[in-house]
Amino acid sequence: MEIKVVRKVLDVNNMMAAQNRQLFAEKGIFVLNLMSSPGSGKTAILEKTLSRILPEIRTAVIVGDICTSNDADRLAKSGAPVVQVNTDEFGGDCHLAAHVIASAAANLNLNAIDLLIVENVGNLVCPAEFDIGENARAVVLSVTEGEDKPLKYPLMFRVCHAAILNKTDLLPYLDYDKEAALRNIHQIHADMPIFEMSAKTEQGFEAWLKWLGKGVRG
Repeated sequence: MEIKVVRKVLDVNNMMAAQNRQLFAEKGIFVLNLMSSPGSGKTAILEKTLSRILPEIRTAVIVGDICTSNDADRLAKSGAPVVQVNTDEFGGDCHLAAHVIASAAANLNLNAIDLLIVENVGNLVCPAEFDIGENARAVVLSVTEGEDKPLKYPLMFRVCHAAILNKTDLLPYLDYDKEAALRNIHQIHADMPIFEMSAKTEQGFEAWLKWLGKGVRG
């Protein structure tokens, strides 16, 4: 019975995700679902990304957190439309589901957007299981986390289209085996592009921005 209940939840979510995907396609919007564990630097990456692509790429952001609007407040300074979703209002969910994205998107002028970025709730498990109607998924892994994260959370790295290895400016100060981390990612997803970067210094950003721009242009 428990399996049937879970299956029903995912089936309903997938139906809503398909509706989202159709709507975004009709509006010509490329949707990126950005995921990671807490503290990996998603928001910092998005701050620098928005500063580099606006206003040429008309971008909006949906931010998911259990509580606070801290990240949304930071991103709103870029001038991009930002919608905050706090999941504590419906049980503190550790992910954003498709119906939540639909409600959040209703607060945006979809006719004025080329790119919609969803900064999902910080978690390497639940967000990977829920289709939200996105075109692409990217996962952020920072060098302050374990090299074995891809092996511990394989679904996340299996379903993503790109990976970011962030905070590389800290490598000289850490006992971190970068090559092992890269090998572990490719063990799970052999051909996935990996962007080594520092959100602080913006080193390595060009390849990431090129990948993102290619998605928007189709």
